[in-house]
Amino acid sequence: MRTAEIKRRFLSHFEANGHAVVPSAPLPAIDDPNLLFINAGMVQFVPYFLGQRTPPWKRATSVQKCIRTPDIDEVGKTSRHGTFFQMNGNFSFGDYFKEGAITLAWDLITKSVEEGGFGLDPERIWATVYLDDDEAFDIWHSKIGLPEERIVRRGKADNYWSMGIPGPCGPCSEIYLDRGPEYGREGGPEVDEDRYMEFWNLVFMQNERGPGADKENYPILGELPAKNIDTGMGLERMASILQGVDNIYEIDEIRPILDKAVQMTGREYGTRSGHVASESHPDDVRLRVIADHVRTSLMLIADGVTPSNEGRGYVLRRIMRRAIRAIRLLGWQGPALPELLPVARDCMAPSYPEVASDFERIASYAYAEEEAFLSTLRAGTTILDTAMAETKLAGGTRLTGEQAFQLHDTYGFPIDLTLEIAAEQGLAVDEEGFRRLMSEQRRRAKADAQARKTGHVDLSAYRQVLEAGGPVEFTGYEETARESRLRALLSGTGEGLTGAGVGDTIELVLDATPFYAEGGGQQPDNGIITVGGGSIEVFDVQQPIPGLIVHRGRVVEGEVRAGETGYAQIDVLRRKAISRAHTATHLVHTAMRQFLGETATQAGSLNAPGRLRFDFNTPGAVPAGVLHDVEQQVNEVLMNDLDVRAFITSLAEARKLGAMALFGEKYGNEVRVVEVGDYARELCGGTHASRSGQLGLVKILSESSIGSGVRRVEALVGMDAFGYLAREHLLVSRLAELYRVPNDQVADRVEQTVAQLRDAEKELEKLRAQLVLANVGALVADARDIGGVGYVGIEAPEGASANDVRTLAQEIRGRMPADRPGVVAVTARAGGKASLVVATNPAARDRGLSAAALVKGALSGRGGGSPELAQGGGVPAGDAPSLLAAVEKAIASS
Repeated sequence: MRTAEIKRRFLSHFEANGHAVVPSAPLPAIDDPNLLFINAGMVQFVPYFLGQRTPPWKRATSVQKCIRTPDIDEVGKTSRHGTFFQMNGNFSFGDYFKEGAITLAWDLITKSVEEGGFGLDPERIWATVYLDDDEAFDIWHSKIGLPEERIVRRGKADNYWSMGIPGPCGPCSEIYLDRGPEYGREGGPEVDEDRYMEFWNLVFMQNERGPGADKENYPILGELPAKNIDTGMGLERMASILQGVDNIYEIDEIRPILDKAVQMTGREYGTRSGHVASESHPDDVRLRVIADHVRTSLMLIADGVTPSNEGRGYVLRRIMRRAIRAIRLLGWQGPALPELLPVARDCMAPSYPEVASDFERIASYAYAEEEAFLSTLRAGTTILDTAMAETKLAGGTRLTGEQAFQLHDTYGFPIDLTLEIAAEQGLAVDEEGFRRLMSEQRRRAKADAQARKTGHVDLSAYRQVLEAGGPVEFTGYEETARESRLRALLSGTGEGLTGAGVGDTIELVLDATPFYAEGGGQQPDNGIITVGGGSIEVFDVQQPIPGLIVHRGRVVEGEVRAGETGYAQIDVLRRKAISRAHTATHLVHTAMRQFLGETATQAGSLNAPGRLRFDFNTPGAVPAGVLHDVEQQVNEVLMNDLDVRAFITSLAEARKLGAMALFGEKYGNEVRVVEVGDYARELCGGTHASRSGQLGLVKILSESSIGSGVRRVEALVGMDAFGYLAREHLLVSRLAELYRVPNDQVADRVEQTVAQLRDAEKELEKLRAQLVLANVGALVADARDIGGVGYVGIEAPEGASANDVRTLAQEIRGRMPADRPGVVAVTARAGGKASLVVATNPAARDRGLSAAALVKGALSGRGGGSPELAQGGGVPAGDAPSLLAAVEKAIASS
C-alpha cells in the first residue's frame, strides 16, 4: 500500500467518524517561541488544549508535516528515525476520551484492506500503558480483547507524553506490531523495539507540565480545562509495515532517492546488512542518510526555509551538508542534488503537489547551497593541507583537536573528511580533543536553548489574564480611539499589580483596544491611555499569546488602577505613516514577482513610519534596471489612485481569488484579504491606506543580500520619500555648480574624477614599489651571519602597502646566495599596528627553518602561511623592532 493511500485511508476513517479534516500547518513553528519547527501533530492545536482558544470542532484529524533533529545522528542507524516525517493524528477536544481513542485506532488497524482498513493481524499487536493507568489497561483487555501478556505497563520516560517543554501532557498508550523473530528477540517492546515496532501513540491529554531538564523530572502544574485526546501514528512507520520493508528508508517515498544514490556511487545496498538496522553496513547507513536528508531539505525549502547560519536556516544547512558529505564519502565528487532532488520531488508530489509546482524555486536554493558547500570543502582542503605539511615538518604524527575543531567550526569542514584525508597522509587526528571541544560547544548551545525554553513559564501570567477575561477585541480597523475597561495591570516582569504611579513602566490589558499589536512586519501603534486620574504613554503593543493584546507604557501623570474604565487613543499620524508603508510593501512585493517571477516571495518585512524594509527570496542580486522598473510601476499604481479594501473570506475562496499567502504563516479557515484595486491581493492582518494615491511616492533606496538566496530592499514612502529626493536634488545641484556642468552630466564627471584618482593611486603605488626595491642590492650585501644563516631584518618605508612588503621580502630572498641558508624578515607599520613578513630560501628550509614557524613564534602563535613565505600582524606598532629581534633569536637557537 503506497504512502499516499495510507494517508487517504487514515483521514477517510476519521472523517467518517465525525472528525474535521484539518490541513497540515507549515513546518516552521511561527506561533511558538519554543520551537523552530513543528515536531508533533498536535502543535497547531496547542491553544485549544490549553484553553486559550475555543476549538471550532469537537473532533479533528490531520496529517502533519514534522521535523525532529535531536536524534539526527541516529538517522540511518535505526529502522525508525527520520528528520522529516508525517504524523497522522486524531484529536478530541473535550469529547471522547480513552475508550473512544483506543476503539477508533483498533478499528482502523485491524479492519480488512477491502473494507478500507490496514488489515493488521490482531495476534501480532501489543500495547503499552502508563504504570498506574488501570483504566487504559482494562479497555485494552476487556473491551478490545487483547491478552494481558501483550499489554505492558511502562514508566514516565516511555508512557507519559509531553512536547519536552512546558505545555500539555498526560499518560499515553502505545501500539506495537511484532515483526517476527528475524527482527530480534522475543519478549515485547521492553525487550526489543526493533522487532516490536511502535507505530501509534495515543495520548490521554489531561495535565499541564512545567519546566524540566529531561523526560521524567518536571512538575505537573494541574489539570487542563478539559480532557483531550491527541494521537500520533507515524505515517512512515506504518508504510514500512504495510509495504513489508525493513525500515522507513525503504518505503515508496524514500527508497527511489536511495536507489538513485546507489546508481550514482556504484555502491550496493542491503547485500551486507541484516534485517535489523543495528546490523547495517556503513555504506547502507550513509545511503539512508542521503535519502532522508534530501527529502527533508526538499520539504523545508518548500515551506519557505532557506539555508543560513542561524535558526531554521542553520538546521536546513546542516541537513543538506550531511547529505552532501555522505555521498562524497561514498565516492561521488560532483554536485549531487541536481541528480537527487528531482527524484525526491517525484516521490513527494502525490501527497504535496506544491513541491512540483514550486520546484524551480526550491531547486535554485538547494543547488546554490551545494555549490557554496563544495567551495567550502575545497577551501577547507587547502587549509588542511597546510596544517598537515606544518605537522610533518615539525616531526609530528597527528593533527591537534584544536586544528580539527577550527576546520569544522570556522570553515564548516566535516570531521569525517578531516579523518579520511589525514589518514591518507599517514597522520592521526586528536579525536578526543575534538570531541571535547564539540561537547563544550554543545553544552553552551544547550544552556542557551534551555534559557529560551522558559517561554511558556514566562507566559503564565498572560494565560491567567486570558482565561479570566477571554480574548481582547481589536477595533483598530474601524476606529482610532475608544473607551474600554482596564482588565489587568502587570509589572514589566509579569507580576500582577493593583495600581501604578508616575514613572512606573507597566503593561495593560484592556477589554477592547484600537492599538495594533506588532505583527506581520508592522510596527505597533503608540499613543495615550487615560485611566481614572492617570495617563499612560504607550510605546509598545504586543500579543504574547494568541488573543491577548498587551500595551506597554510609562505612567506620565496621576495614578492608574486595575478595573477602572479608561480611554485609549492611538497616535493617528504615526498609524497613517505605518499604514502607507504597509500598503507600499504589498505593491513592491507584487511588482517584484512580476519582474523576477513568482519565486520572488516575501521572506520578511518591516513597516515603520514613512519607510519599509522588504526581504524576498531570489537566488542573486536584482539588476539596477529591474529596481528602476519596479519603482516606476509602483508609482504608476499610486498615480492611478486605486481603492484599497480589506475583507474576510474563507481560505479556499481567497486562494481562488489568487491572494498571496506567505511561506511559514499559519492561516485559519477564515482569512483577511487586502486588495489594492486589481493590482495586488494578499492575505494580511495589518492596517493600510484607504487609497493608493495616499502613499504619494515610493522611493527605493537600496538592494542588498542578507543571506544565501535572500535579498533586501529598503524604501521610503510619502513625505519621507519627498524629503529624500529634495536633499538629493540639492546635492546634485551643488555638484553641478562645482563641476560647472548641467545636472544631467554630474554622474559622468564624477566617474571621470574617480577614474583619474584611481590612475593616480596606481602611479603612486608604482613609485612606492620602486622606492622600496631601489635598495635591495645594498640590503643583501649587508646581510648578517647568524650561525651560518644569512639574515636580513628591516622595517619597510612608511606608506608601503602589504603587497609592497611581501614583494620586498621575496626580492631580497631572491638575490641571496642559493648555496647559503637565507632568511628575510620585514616589518611594516600601518593604522597603529605592526605586521611581519618572513621569507626563507631552499637552503634555510633544508636546515629546518620554516617561515610560518618563525612568524608564529614572533607573534605568539598568530599568523600563518607556508614554509617559504608567511605573514602575520595585529600587534601594536611600537612592537615592530621586537618582532625582528624575535626572528633573529629563533634563527640563532635553531
